[in-house]
Amino acid sequence: QVRLVESGGGSVQAGGSLRVSCAASGYTYVRACMGWFRQAPGKEREWVATISTGTGITYYADSVKGRFTISRDNALNAVYLQMNNLEPEDTSMYYCAATPGPACWRAGSPGDYNSWGQGTQVTVSS
Repeated sequence: QVRLVESGGGSVQAGGSLRVSCAASGYTYVRACMGWFRQAPGKEREWVATISTGTGITYYADSVKGRFTISRDNALNAVYLQMNNLEPEDTSMYYCAATPGPACWRAGSPGDYNSWGQGTQVTVSS
């Protein structure tokens, strides 16, 4: 059974940084697309970034490009999202998601992923 566990959320002032982590287990991680999504109250779940655990190629939403960096550690079966220059608009619950590869370049919608973590809250104050 696939299991994804996020950690590392918290509160920070605008302009600050946070790193959230996702620990994965229970499937063939090395050939997966791992994504980060976020959802604020009353809003739809929004894609943030995706990484291919096999190639390391990354994809970003325009709203976070240049500020966020997704990375993976295949030895630890972990994926990270480094968030810099945070804005109040980044306040959301952040979710880790996984789906079998290799077409990670088109895995930009919640429906493209079949496994989800429980989420970790990120709050950015102005």
